[in-house]
Amino acid sequence: MGTLSAPSSHSKTSRTRTSERPHITELPMTWRNWWKYADWLNVYFVVIIPLIGCYWAWFTPLQTKTAIWAIIYYFNTGIGITAGYHRLWAHTSYSATMPLKIYLAAVGAGAVEGSIKWWARGHRAHHRYTDTDKDPYSVRKGLLYSHIGWMLMKQNPKRIGRTDITDLNEDPLVIWQHKHYIPVVALMSLIFPMSVAGLGWGDWKGGFIYAGILRIFFVQQATFCVNSLAHWLGDQPFDDINSPRDHVLTALVTLGEGYHNFHHEFPSDYRNAIEWFQYDPTKWAIWTWKQLGLAYDLKQFKSNEIEKGRLQQMQKKLDRIRAKLDWGIPLGQLPIIEFEDFQEQARNGKALIAVAGVIHDVGDFIKDHPGGGAMINSGIGKDATAMFNGGIYNHSNAAHNLLSTMRVGVIRGGCEVEVWKQAQQENKDISFVNDSTGARIARAGAQVTRIPEPIIPAQPA
Repeated sequence: MGTLSAPSSHSKTSRTRTSERPHITELPMTWRNWWKYADWLNVYFVVIIPLIGCYWAWFTPLQTKTAIWAIIYYFNTGIGITAGYHRLWAHTSYSATMPLKIYLAAVGAGAVEGSIKWWARGHRAHHRYTDTDKDPYSVRKGLLYSHIGWMLMKQNPKRIGRTDITDLNEDPLVIWQHKHYIPVVALMSLIFPMSVAGLGWGDWKGGFIYAGILRIFFVQQATFCVNSLAHWLGDQPFDDINSPRDHVLTALVTLGEGYHNFHHEFPSDYRNAIEWFQYDPTKWAIWTWKQLGLAYDLKQFKSNEIEKGRLQQMQKKLDRIRAKLDWGIPLGQLPIIEFEDFQEQARNGKALIAVAGVIHDVGDFIKDHPGGGAMINSGIGKDATAMFNGGIYNHSNAAHNLLSTMRVGVIRGGCEVEVWKQAQQENKDISFVNDSTGARIARAGAQVTRIPEPIIPAQPA
């Protein structure tokens, strides 16, 4: 017993020291340790092998049949990622029969982007922790990092967000592919495409280089664009809290994955593109498989929910534009002035008029008034509500907007304005609408200076 206790204690101490040892990413990078930051296995597969392929391609003629086969297999392995790894396993946006699942697992492995289990786990973490430190390929760390840097640099496992992959662990095909990933990826990424070209038309070397190595490189770079370009280029029609964006260029590069803003808002929808004219071959493939009986339970968010998100984002954008415009001093910030004081200031030379209980200083506008200065001068020091709303002329929406920029005060007892101010102070319900920033929205035709019905001037007898 005594001889066993010492090694046990030493073993525990060693494990403790190992667990306490900081991860390389927690240490400052220097000229002496920079190489420890690199994930050299991924560097070999993602950078070195493609460079070797480019070198060999220089000495290997590209046959037409091999080029066509490389393109065909490029789309198949790309679909294996977009329709298989991504929309089927990572987001369960539809269900697939076993023959289709086997096909997607096989050609997906041909893209050399990891096993289904590894890929889907990381992607779920990306969605759950988008743009945070727990996002494995956050664009906030830089465009190049989100594209390829996260693959070439070691990641601290403590910082990668945790996700639920119970369903993946219960999928026999996923577990089998994960367990036998190395032989599966060797077969589907290099041996199979090379064999088709070799047995088909005798181009073994061309099949290995063009349909194998270089095709892998292009598929990987296209997929990496979803992590980088789709978070950097384009519009955000559904929400802009996080970085995902929609752009047709990204969609063209990624087999339809470029409508990324929609995807992050509605991740379980089997579509990325919801308009008929948008490019999403992955969606078309899934729909076709459904018609053939290979796919079923295709998930779609209700159009009502999608349009609500689109409308809310449009409103948010409008609010930002509205915030840059001069809508005049808010009513709640205007001083309350007695009517007698208003008249006295007007008699002392200030060009003040009152419309709907709001006092306006129109001194700088008299000379520019389209109807002439005499008309405005006739209303100085008076309640010009009737004059402004049809008594003399029923002013346009633009005129009401311009008048709002001339506000200087509110007359005590000034109709609806003071009622609104009092209701606001008492936290009562107010009929006015505020935007997402809390500022009051002045709808066309609903300005405070406009009365519900225009005043019809008296007709001569």
